[in-house]
Amino acid sequence: MNPSSPNNSSDKPAPDRQEPQIVWHHSSVSLEDRIAHQRHKAGVVWFTGLSGSGKSTVANVVDQMLWKDSVRTYLLDGDNVRHGLCATPAILSGEHSEIFAKRFGLGFGPEDREENIRRVGAAAGLLVGAGLIVLTAFVSPYRIDRQRVRERIQKEYGPEAFLEIFVDTPLEVCESRDPKGLYKQARAGKIANFTGISDPYEAPEAAEIVLAGGVESPETLASRVIAEMKSRHWLA
Repeated sequence: MNPSSPNNSSDKPAPDRQEPQIVWHHSSVSLEDRIAHQRHKAGVVWFTGLSGSGKSTVANVVDQMLWKDSVRTYLLDGDNVRHGLCATPAILSGEHSEIFAKRFGLGFGPEDREENIRRVGAAAGLLVGAGLIVLTAFVSPYRIDRQRVRERIQKEYGPEAFLEIFVDTPLEVCESRDPKGLYKQARAGKIANFTGISDPYEAPEAAEIVLAGGVESPETLASRVIAEMKSRHWLA
């Protein structure tokens, strides 16, 4: 559990609170219509793991495999969303005021990470509603944040619509890769709140799939994910 979050008094989701003027408008084209047309189901495949674990690499291979089979997908990557949807204050300050950037920009502290995953979960839900299989690759270090996304997707689209994939790569392997030099900077005290060094990573306790990162090839790991999706009848 994220110990710094002010909303962690219970693992149960908060009751729905809806403003009276905000009403959900249902599309004339239903998700069932989209699934029947494309002949595959929609859902979220959530890759989680330490920085450098290989989750983005495996997610990209899964994306390529599904694309070749004419499956409609979209990959939400942790770095990519930080350029727009979940931009940092420094990025926002290039186009907006300092006050705006500070209020809406997201850093890497516990509360900012919580909001980052909330936004990504909401975006993923909209894409599932469009009939896509959404692949996400995020460190997403706190169990409660991942659980909230799971519950939101399952509530809206059913219990089979969410798969959690834990890329279980040892810290020493991730650190030896260090493609961005982040671990080195974190060890030197130049990066605060870095998962695995100065911040905790809460590994999934009941992920649908656990992949041993650093042992098998990304293609082999991706094939396991595809096989799980087929066993759940996501794919024809």
